Amino acid sequence: MSNRPDVPAAWVRRLSGVLTSFPECVEEDAWVGVRWRVGSATVAHVFGGEDGLFRITFRAEPGEVMAFEKLGDPYFKVGWGSDSVGLLLDEGTDWEELTELLTDSYCIQAPERLAVRVARPAP
Repeated sequence: MSNRPDVPAAWVRRLSGVLTSFPECVEEDAWVGVRWRVGSATVAHVFGGEDGLFRITFRAEPGEVMAFEKLGDPYFKVGWGSDSVGLLLDEGTDWEELTELLTDSYCIQAPERLAVRVARPAP
């Protein structure tokens, strides 16, 4: 099995700053990388791949999944879950856009009582 690189600590801190600002969203070690969950639902998961690339997976509205898939690099459709998509992370990542995507993912995964407490980005 190939080695997976560790996600740069600065990226994990930046992601955690966004995600743990949401009600009851917690960071935890995943089988590889780090994930953030609300209850038992995963909001986002960041990890280094066997190919040396860094990825973050998250949830998207069903109507947006096909758009992400068609956009191609750096976006991709995850092979599991009908609303699971991902983004390749690198030095050129648009963190403002990623923050909006993670906000949407949180609101999709969180119970309504928590999701209504978060301002979602305008479409």
